[in-house]
Amino acid sequence: MTETLATATTHAARAHARAQAGTVTDAMPIVPASAWSTPPNGRAATMTWAETVPGGRYASKVLARGTRLRLRDLDGAACAHLLIFRADAPHERLNVADTVKVPWQAYLGLGHPLLSDQGRVLATVVADTSGRHDALCGTTHLAGNTAKYGAGELHSASPAGRELFTVAAAKHDLQPRDLPPSLSFFHGVKVEDDGSLVGTGNAGAGAHVDLLFHLPVIVLIANTAHPLDPNPEFGTTKLEVLAWRAPEELNSLPNDDPEYQRAVLNTEDAWAAATIETENRQ
Repeated sequence: MTETLATATTHAARAHARAQAGTVTDAMPIVPASAWSTPPNGRAATMTWAETVPGGRYASKVLARGTRLRLRDLDGAACAHLLIFRADAPHERLNVADTVKVPWQAYLGLGHPLLSDQGRVLATVVADTSGRHDALCGTTHLAGNTAKYGAGELHSASPAGRELFTVAAAKHDLQPRDLPPSLSFFHGVKVEDDGSLVGTGNAGAGAHVDLLFHLPVIVLIANTAHPLDPNPEFGTTKLEVLAWRAPEELNSLPNDDPEYQRAVLNTEDAWAAATIETENRQ
């Protein structure tokens, strides 16, 4: 009743809204990101993204080439489903099939490239304390979550990854048809000898994975249960998302496999051409 009276008129509503200025909750983006209370060592001034994403919610951001993104499972039951698009050419996007095929490795870990459908490196895994990730199952959908949890709509208590991605994508003028299969972090999956897929769960609270971006990108994150999560109740917990500028790290990449090096050369070639074209237009 008090809250209703406090916003009963436009003047009262404005005063009520302005009184919230400076309020910080445990589930919101921090602006500017440099105001984040616990930045990575020495990185406060270069931070460009700081956000806590609750279970069942999404986040998105445009990030520059040379940005390092850290995803952290705060309470041990986050699952970060990830899509990446090249920001300056969104038709180029994450290709999960090539991401596991080109490096001859279906299990994501340190040094693994996240490849586009053009054979270029969108990102490289440059740190990983979890080791529990998945490039095989994709994300959840409305029918699956409805059957498992009783609901899967965007504003339900158990929203599916596809529903979350659809809204996140729309904020960047991307349509449902633009959404390819996604990767997920913090819920492991292994392939049995008979080809069946088995979930291996999370590594525990505090685990993190860092990605270094080789091109300017649009990042979409849906923090929702993995399709193979054995919990019959929707129990996805908070995800911490931090990003900071680290272009110098592009000169010291943690992978010397020939397939990876070729993909990096493809990426640098494309970036050099795009940069020259931009300069010529100016």
